[in-house]
Amino acid sequence: MNRFFTLMTAIALVLPTPLLAQTNLLGTVISTDDGDTLRVQVNRKSTTVRLACVDAPESTQTGGKESAVRLGQLLPKNQNVELRAVEKDRYGRTVAEIFKSGQSINLQMVQEGRAVVYRQYLTACASTQGRYLQVEAKAKQRKLAFWSQANPVMPWDFRAGKRAPSSPAPTAPSPISNCSPAYPGVCIPQSPPDLNCGDIPQKRFSVLAPDPHGFDKDGDGIGCEG
Repeated sequence: MNRFFTLMTAIALVLPTPLLAQTNLLGTVISTDDGDTLRVQVNRKSTTVRLACVDAPESTQTGGKESAVRLGQLLPKNQNVELRAVEKDRYGRTVAEIFKSGQSINLQMVQEGRAVVYRQYLTACASTQGRYLQVEAKAKQRKLAFWSQANPVMPWDFRAGKRAPSSPAPTAPSPISNCSPAYPGVCIPQSPPDLNCGDIPQKRFSVLAPDPHGFDKDGDGIGCEG
């Protein structure tokens, strides 16, 4: 029995810590970092909070700086907020849905196109996941913010090093060759004008019919032999 208890304790230590007993936490915003991370004072302690169910563009990604600015506007310093805490992630951050005056800031960021639905972790917002998907679809349809890009890269793909497929560079049209096919191996302009052996530097080259310039006088398939 003791061995079983020890094993279960060890497993619990390596798994994300659920905060189901603390689903409603009151706090005050200290600062915002990027579009989905901020610092909140909870119970007189500074806590790093990661927005649950959403993912914002990285700061070095297109739209990332704008997303960070918008979160700062929605949650300025000293703003009172309520947190619906979900768990502690592997970085020790509190993953939570943040409410200001009863409105979900996570949902608003998606609605404005400043963040996208993090489908891999959407079960953390089980009761409202349909709403998250609905507002994202509308933001995408209206091409708001992040969705205004032709080929947006999802934040999780960006972190993994993936990039949007680049459009192939336009190639310049190939110049139309003016070399006559009657003289393979050399480039002699097509007729007209009519050329003589003295007009070209090439000597002893292959000639195919119909030999428009008449370089192969004796018809042996070799031009300008003399």
